[in-house]
Amino acid sequence: MRELWSILWSFLKIGAFTFGGGYAMIPLIQHEVINKRKWLSEREFSDLLTLAQAAPGPISLNTAVFVGYKQRRYLGSLAAIVGVVIPSFVIILIVAMCFANVRHNHWVDAAFKGMRPAVVALIIAPIVGLTRGMRWWMIAVALVTAVVVWHFGLSPIWFLIGGAMVGLLCAARKGKGVQP
Repeated sequence: MRELWSILWSFLKIGAFTFGGGYAMIPLIQHEVINKRKWLSEREFSDLLTLAQAAPGPISLNTAVFVGYKQRRYLGSLAAIVGVVIPSFVIILIVAMCFANVRHNHWVDAAFKGMRPAVVALIIAPIVGLTRGMRWWMIAVALVTAVVVWHFGLSPIWFLIGGAMVGLLCAARKGKGVQP
């Protein structure tokens, strides 16, 4: 029971103190589950993050579900979901009730414009962190893929499927068949 409260509390803090959307939560989740709680290794987190991005839905919610499940199965997933969703829900509800009155305010507009660079930095930070341990050609493939997806508007799912197929073929070629 104590571990469930720990999962809930961890994701409540992450959900309450993250601004900028799901990708902005990733560095906080990464710090909490790898460095602070030691629930996952960097490799496990990277694998979960890849899975979370491939699954439908917000990446932060998917990551929370997978971390919670890894710790305490279904109850851990539920604790993580509640923890990550409740703060956002409450904050959005409060903002929605108040924003209508101030949405054309010059100061509010300036504050939102000032937050943009910080949000971009929060999104880029986990990307840079995930490149640790990658070979140069893997980083080059990731950059080319990002440019192609952005420039041509292609769905990233095709690249995820293609990458999974290439990984499976390479593993089969090296004789490291998929383990059940």
